[in-house]
Amino acid sequence: MTSQKTPQTMKPATAAKKLGVYLEATPAEFRDGVVSRDELNALQADPPQWLSDLRRNGPHPRPVVAAKLGVSIGGLARGGITEALTTAQIDEIKAENPDWLVRERETQAEFRDEQQRLKDRDAKPSKSR
Repeated sequence: MTSQKTPQTMKPATAAKKLGVYLEATPAEFRDGVVSRDELNALQADPPQWLSDLRRNGPHPRPVVAAKLGVSIGGLARGGITEALTTAQIDEIKAENPDWLVRERETQAEFRDEQQRLKDRDAKPSKSR
């Protein structure tokens, strides 16, 4: 007896996260349904116009905003950025280069340096006595 497999589905929020887009900016038909793994793969392989536009112009979710600014999500919050931003808004912030952005980029760079130091340390063979 063989059982028929049901397609794996996910909530729209999960699919939006995997696609790197802000859920509230997606079309209603995307937000109101479920997304199968096959549909997600198709969206990634051949993005429709709305998806291409969202990825290019935003509004972008906070993880994407943080990456574009070179800071952490926590750094965004400390800088007072709590909502989704468009690409134009992100470019304005980069052009203004406010003090909080400079500080958070420095913090992020220090964090990356420390992560690399720990990785290098752990990669070296330990000396046994």
